[in-house]
Amino acid sequence: MQSVPEEIIRALLGAFFGTLGFAWLVHAPRRAWIPSGMVASLVYLLYRVLTVLSVADPMAIFCGAFLGAVAGHFCARKLKMISTVFLMAAVVPVVPGLGLYRMMACFGQGQTSLGADYGIQAMITIAMTALGLAMGSFVDRSLHRQKAHPVVR
Repeated sequence: MQSVPEEIIRALLGAFFGTLGFAWLVHAPRRAWIPSGMVASLVYLLYRVLTVLSVADPMAIFCGAFLGAVAGHFCARKLKMISTVFLMAAVVPVVPGLGLYRMMACFGQGQTSLGADYGIQAMITIAMTALGLAMGSFVDRSLHRQKAHPVVR
């Protein structure tokens, strides 16, 4: 049996390397791979810490996605790259792939009620991820507004 720190370290490494693989798969620029993996690991760490502290799963996912958006925009500014590269990577650890798979498997086996439950949980996860990314991006853009060019008359 693993202790909680060992489990978290293993999961962080999984989030980091899984995101590296995802970045490679979508042809993200090489110099974005390590920062993307670090952003994804941060997202998963916050999500995992909040779930260990008994925060509801949707709220933990929202907080993780929010942190991922803020960290992703920071990395994009520092590396002078488009933020989508980092925002896409930030959500890799919280994508509800297993929930969607279970939903389809249950539907295929005729267990529509259980499949619907899995589907609803997956849709809540997707909604909270999108909301967290949107709110994080909104906060970042509010804090880092670009200076408007003065009107020349």
